Amino acid sequence: MTSGNGFVLDQADAMCSAKPVGVLSAIPEEMAAFRAHFRESGRVTVGGLSVLLGVLDGRPVALAESGIGKVNGALAATVLLDRFDCRGLIFSGVAGGVDPALSVGDLVVATRVIQHDYGALSKGLVETYRAGAMPFPEYRGEAAFAADACLIARAQTALDKGVRFGTVLTGDAYLACVETRERLFASFGGMAVDMESGAVAQVAEAFGQPWLIIRALSDLAGEDSQIDFLAFVHDAARNAAATVLKILPLFDLEGNAPAIERPISRI
Repeated sequence: MTSGNGFVLDQADAMCSAKPVGVLSAIPEEMAAFRAHFRESGRVTVGGLSVLLGVLDGRPVALAESGIGKVNGALAATVLLDRFDCRGLIFSGVAGGVDPALSVGDLVVATRVIQHDYGALSKGLVETYRAGAMPFPEYRGEAAFAADACLIARAQTALDKGVRFGTVLTGDAYLACVETRERLFASFGGMAVDMESGAVAQVAEAFGQPWLIIRALSDLAGEDSQIDFLAFVHDAARNAAATVLKILPLFDLEGNAPAIERPISRI
């Protein structure tokens, strides 16, 4: 490999100069699912966020546990893109099912995300707007942030046929209500609902970087969702993490670093 100045670089030099992919999760159970595949080379704390640097299945990453909610998701995404110059973001985690055709354990990759609780409150209901837009009727338009179409096409080729692709909804309230779940499905055709993805996608778009959201269903967002979450969160988190390992190489096709190996300590 040759540098821009004409100097020959060996593989270790290429590794050091490679931009990482940012990999985010919200909670410890989701982050722990990567432990067997991640080897750490260092860690940095920014704004209370601990960022682990190293390789995940042979590729350079910056790994961070954002915490729950849109503000935490946006903060973590901003830190990874601004301070660590990540070449894209992947969010891996669990979610509640919204589409009645889905079951606990099913995997969803977001083709678009909507912050369903952003907008104008009128007559007891939220009229959803694109996050950041003035919530007045004359500014109402497409509410979704769309994932890169080429990246989604590659993911559809790379992943098993059972993985679902579609709309993921984001809101700051944990959903444990059948009535609200049914309304969200009727209004947006959402497959899953979470508490971070919409904010992460919004930040990535602001930085002009690609993003992918991987969610495995831990519950069905109904009255029993908290019981189901506790029962299935570990399995769902592992399913999401395993899917991340399959799609991580897709970011290499954006003209970025190849897979590498080097002996560094594990977390």
